[in-house]
Amino acid sequence: MKRALGPALKISALRMPALAIPVLAIPTLLFSGTMQAADAPVVVTSIKPIHSLVSAIMQGVGEPELIVDGAASPHTYNLKPSNARALQDAKVIFWVGPGLEAFLEKPLQALGRDASIAALDDAPGLVKLPFREGGAFEPHDDASEHESASGHEHDKADAADDADPGHANDDDHDHDHGAFDTHLWLDPMNAKAMAAMITTTLVAADPANALTYQGNAKALDDRLDALDTEIKGVVAPVKDKPFIVFHDAYQYFEHRYGIRVSGSITVSPETIPGAERVSEIHRKVGELGATCVFAEPQFEPRLVDVVTEGTRAKSGVLDPEAATLKAGPDLYFTLMRGIANSMKDCLSGA
Repeated sequence: MKRALGPALKISALRMPALAIPVLAIPTLLFSGTMQAADAPVVVTSIKPIHSLVSAIMQGVGEPELIVDGAASPHTYNLKPSNARALQDAKVIFWVGPGLEAFLEKPLQALGRDASIAALDDAPGLVKLPFREGGAFEPHDDASEHESASGHEHDKADAADDADPGHANDDDHDHDHGAFDTHLWLDPMNAKAMAAMITTTLVAADPANALTYQGNAKALDDRLDALDTEIKGVVAPVKDKPFIVFHDAYQYFEHRYGIRVSGSITVSPETIPGAERVSEIHRKVGELGATCVFAEPQFEPRLVDVVTEGTRAKSGVLDPEAATLKAGPDLYFTLMRGIANSMKDCLSGA
């Protein structure tokens, strides 16, 4: 899907003025919220994982507003009047982009004219993976390529080009935003890239609080590195066991940690899979000896029962969009640990 938004709706981190501020010299006390910050701008975020990253960077300044709250999904969301008012009042708006939150595209054009709008799928340094087609897909066959991909041994820019040869430089805003999987946050290194763009955007829109944003961003960066190391240890014992997911949302997690997702019940959760697709996945579970089939909290769990019927596979639940989690600065870490631990528990037979 081609970007329909005009240039007014784009913010590139590379075009923003950099502030040469010695962040490391600022006392930790400033970032804890114990000192008085300048008035916070009205900041609106689209989904919980993005809200969590923005909340962490805004700590001590203010709290961003969230559009897709509760157990709602961006795949099926309808904008509420309160959401429309928030967009109209916003100084800064963060979203992934039209490939994920298609429901926001027209409202941003109509209501967000006075806001700085940052589409985080344009953050420099993101690793982007192309969509896989079909419900049943095979894991990587080339072990060396798989090891390199899961460890991000190569340069991020090269990784993006390798993953999608037709993809131009990430800083080229004319690329096709429907050409890649938009669940970008399920790799902590992508979360770091998005956090960098969030910080630059907030500093440009609210320079009075630049020190706090930059200090919080450094702390968040360190936490994301530690989380990445932690998750590698959690999934390592079960990463070679095949399993099936409800929809193909986990490519980035798979790519980062070398796990074996063998197929999805549906490519897109907006589309209920037909009998042929369900039968195909059922056969796949039996043929591969898939250990687990994972449902998601927002979508029809009965399909998982159908797929596992008559097989030895167990069922579990993964929550890639944090439907069951309380919004806030720690949500991203709870989300990623939850996915890792659910996989470990189900695949290990716990």
